[in-house]
Amino acid sequence: MITLLGIESSCDETSAAVLRDGTLLSNVTVSQMAHIAHGGVVPELASRAHQQLIVPIVEEALKQAGVTRSELSAVAAVYGPGLIGSLLVGLSFGKAFAAGLGIPFIGVNHMEAHLLSHFIDEPRPEYPFVNLTVSGGHTQLVLVRGTFDYALLGETRDDAAGEAFDKVAKMLGAGYPGGPAIDRLAAEGNPRFVSFPRPALDDDSFEFSFSGLKTSVLYYLRKVGYRPGDSPQLMRDVAASFQTAVVDVLLAKLMRAAERFGVRDVAVAGGVSANSELRRRLQMEATIRHLRAHIPRFDLCTDNGAMVALVGYEHLRAGRTSPDDLTAHPDLQFAVSRA
Repeated sequence: MITLLGIESSCDETSAAVLRDGTLLSNVTVSQMAHIAHGGVVPELASRAHQQLIVPIVEEALKQAGVTRSELSAVAAVYGPGLIGSLLVGLSFGKAFAAGLGIPFIGVNHMEAHLLSHFIDEPRPEYPFVNLTVSGGHTQLVLVRGTFDYALLGETRDDAAGEAFDKVAKMLGAGYPGGPAIDRLAAEGNPRFVSFPRPALDDDSFEFSFSGLKTSVLYYLRKVGYRPGDSPQLMRDVAASFQTAVVDVLLAKLMRAAERFGVRDVAVAGGVSANSELRRRLQMEATIRHLRAHIPRFDLCTDNGAMVALVGYEHLRAGRTSPDDLTAHPDLQFAVSRA
């Protein structure tokens, strides 16, 4: 029996989870609210908050799981990519916790954790499948051929989709975090109000680019003389038009990849996978094409300890552990080949 503690601290969510033989027993996540006043994540504030939260969150995860420290088989924590200060808190705690208990430690790649988040709950995708990871820091399309067997198809050339959501929300005065704010506004807006560009939609690659789309929104708002608070309906219509443009690009690339590689399962992970329009459209497009669509439940979309625990569990089963001198790598690359 393998009982594993997973710790996530790559950005502004502090999370811990307990997994036993592949079954999730607990998943405790706290999103740091201190960043709202600044309109974005402040790295120093994030690392300080992790220091304050890590101990009580780990204790709560163990309590909810009904697991004592002595029952743990191993500890896993992310070591990159992410904010260096945030990573160091979770990584250092995880290594020390494991050393104190005399059990193995496993360093986890944050991007791999998002990929395998689909295997926490049923129904699980069948290999091979194509996964789109969409978050504030990453937009990445990967062919998942098996556990630890990944091929990178394409990624963003500039802004990640989640980053574009945050920046457009700031332009609109919609608040932070931008993804949920845009989602709420778009629900009451007209998605055809403005025809924003769909960057890289028509090229044959699986690369993404959202910087130009974000700039188009800025120029449009300047042209109409928009000021936050002046026109709530205009805010909703622009949010809906922008969101539709992003979703169009994301799904077009995902479906194109599914067709090219002949897969039956498609998946979306990462914070932006919580977007209601993306979830709705994914199910619709998959149904039309007779594909099976997979999106984690909402608490597993954002950064969480459960996905870290699952990756740690798979590595431990394969006999892989990490050395004591493993350090944080904020720009850690994903261990994938190019398709």
